[in-house]
Amino acid sequence: MKEDIRLARKRKRKSRRRLEGRKILELVPHYHIESGEDKPVTAARKHIRANGITPPAVLVVKRNEHTTDRYFWAEKGLFGAQYVEENHFLFPSLRIIKPQVKGTAPILSTTH
Repeated sequence: MKEDIRLARKRKRKSRRRLEGRKILELVPHYHIESGEDKPVTAARKHIRANGITPPAVLVVKRNEHTTDRYFWAEKGLFGAQYVEENHFLFPSLRIIKPQVKGTAPILSTTH
């Protein structure tokens, strides 16, 4: 009888660049929709058109009870959210949004 040996899985390394992109996308307005009969990307495009959503925005499209797809609505079109997380520096609308670093207070300038 073979002995069932289960080895601990090595955790996948998380990219700092992607984590920073994820934090930036969390600060962008999110819209949650269901795809219905349409493909997820089609449902996202229809929702953007119907509601006049302006970039930047994240659309979370529910495909079924277990699966959701995330898209980023930018000035140049609709992109997969994972691509945007990894390449957030390529999107001008995200350059102005910076996540706050833990432990630092926002700097306020006062002029009298």
